[in-house]
Amino acid sequence: MLALEVTGNVAVLGYGLAAIGSAIGVGMMFSAVINGTARQPEARETLQSIAWIGFGVVEVLAVIGIALAFVFRV
Repeated sequence: MLALEVTGNVAVLGYGLAAIGSAIGVGMMFSAVINGTARQPEARETLQSIAWIGFGVVEVLAVIGIALAFVFRV
């Protein structure tokens, strides 16, 4: 019988989920920018500036997630 031992912490699993969530969010955000630019090319600068601000916010949330994973590590 093979005994599997789970090592680590639940906080690391939580960070993994946070990283996947932020990756999906960034992908959806930039796909919306591409669709918006294809529909209305003159709004490209406005859409890109809003997208980069949103990208920064989403990535900061991922960094906060990894920081909390280290804080709550047992």
